[in-house]
Amino acid sequence: MAGKFELYADRSGGYRFRLKAGNGEVIATSESYTSKSAALNGIDSVRHHADAEVVEVD
Repeated sequence: MAGKFELYADRSGGYRFRLKAGNGEVIATSESYTSKSAALNGIDSVRHHADAEVVEVD
């Protein structure tokens, strides 16, 4: 089963998303966005940058 993004309203009235792996494990969570469209833009950004390089920091 493929992973999925879940979009939901948080307690403060904002919107958040979480990325779940195929096994249902949450592998990423977002900040709170002030609008649903902003949260959807955040999802698009994650999708676009998902092939980013890994950089180790000290």
